Amino acid sequence: MGVSESPGSDARTEEGYFPVGSATRRVVGDPAALIGGISALFLQTLHPRAMAGVDQHSSFPDDFWPRLQRTAGYVTTLAFADTATADASVARVRRIHKVVRGTDPVTGRTYSADDPELLRWVHVTEVSSMVGAVRRLGVIDADEEDRFLAEQVRAGALLGATDLPTSRDEVEQYFADIRPQLVASPTAKLAARRLAVAPLPLRLELLTPARPVWTTVAAVAIGMLPGWARDLYGIPRPPDWIAEPVTTAGLWSLRTALFGARRILRRPDPPR
Repeated sequence: MGVSESPGSDARTEEGYFPVGSATRRVVGDPAALIGGISALFLQTLHPRAMAGVDQHSSFPDDFWPRLQRTAGYVTTLAFADTATADASVARVRRIHKVVRGTDPVTGRTYSADDPELLRWVHVTEVSSMVGAVRRLGVIDADEEDRFLAEQVRAGALLGATDLPTSRDEVEQYFADIRPQLVASPTAKLAARRLAVAPLPLRLELLTPARPVWTTVAAVAIGMLPGWARDLYGIPRPPDWIAEPVTTAGLWSLRTALFGARRILRRPDPPR
């Protein structure tokens, strides 16, 4: 496993922790990474203590979209902002983490959001899912995938995560090691169902085909889960020769739509 980098290291620059040309900017700036991030949410619920923190310290459905927007905003800020802005965002998250603690009813163990073990879980699921989505479409190759994972050690360290994987091989080993701790508890299954049929703002329900779009997003996100995660949820697995092309085609369609939305809203692509 890789070693964490200190937030106060020479990595700090006025350009940001991840300068133009970095694998981080290339991956995070691609719309497919957003769908990968949704897939990570389905994966994260399988860790009982991590799930307990979300379940006991969030209000669903009221906090669903604000929480999702905050998470996406944090990831993009870290990837593209200057270091002062990134550090301010990190400080806000760390303040929130300090009060998120309690007891997990599934395992009976205590948890805290600033526990390096739980931070490692959230970090690995997030970065591996994002880069996996972009890699699935052939936008990056295996070497750039590993560069992204290695760069993201810095992001994890800023929040206090330690012993983070720096390559796809190390990610796979991490998942193999932690798998015995994972369980699709009733709370996890409820969270996954809520995510699959997430509450949509009324204006979107009335004015746009938002529900079918979100259903597609959720289906693609679930399709990108590792096979062992789908098995834990009890999700039937069609043959890979059917499931993989369908998931990839769905991801391509969503990526194209998100690029189109950027143009309609006149939002320039972030500098990579």
